[in-house]
Amino acid sequence: MVAALKLPYAFDPAALRADLRAVGADEWVPHFNQQYYEGGWSGVALRANGGASSRLLPDPARRLTYDDTPLLDRCPYFREVLRAFECPLESVRLLRLGAGSRILEHRDFDLGFRYNTVRVHVPVLTNPEVEFYLDGERVSMAEGETWYLDLSLPHRVSNGGASDRIHLVIDCVVNEWVRGLLGNTER
Repeated sequence: MVAALKLPYAFDPAALRADLRAVGADEWVPHFNQQYYEGGWSGVALRANGGASSRLLPDPARRLTYDDTPLLDRCPYFREVLRAFECPLESVRLLRLGAGSRILEHRDFDLGFRYNTVRVHVPVLTNPEVEFYLDGERVSMAEGETWYLDLSLPHRVSNGGASDRIHLVIDCVVNEWVRGLLGNTER
């Protein structure tokens, strides 16, 4: 099983940052897993249950009703990025880890092939002082790259830099396209 895999998609960092400017400062909401972080961890949804940009927590009872949020209409490049994924998309969020903040080690037990959902990260903003560890190994992700991460494994992040770290986080329903893309990383 592969914990992290750089995917063959690269997106324009300048265009990602341009769309990021469409997000108002008052639209970011604190992350719901408050016991998992120190400092500032917040987000905004581009696809969510009921189409609400403030709904960061996917509601398992409404698992099949993910809708684009009005924020996605203001972000044409993010929409273009999402079109590259030839699979149903569930939750799509921008997650921001503030400068000097950290996400404590934890696992996301509801992700992976066995749960029919995998998570992909596209770094929008990062800095050299961000340290992302997955299953004890450091994963360095550059702006515009696309990464599959098996977050059912232990992982943690610290942002020791002076700027925020923001990732576009995409939950993909496993289909034939996803299986072909990820190959034998997990079964």
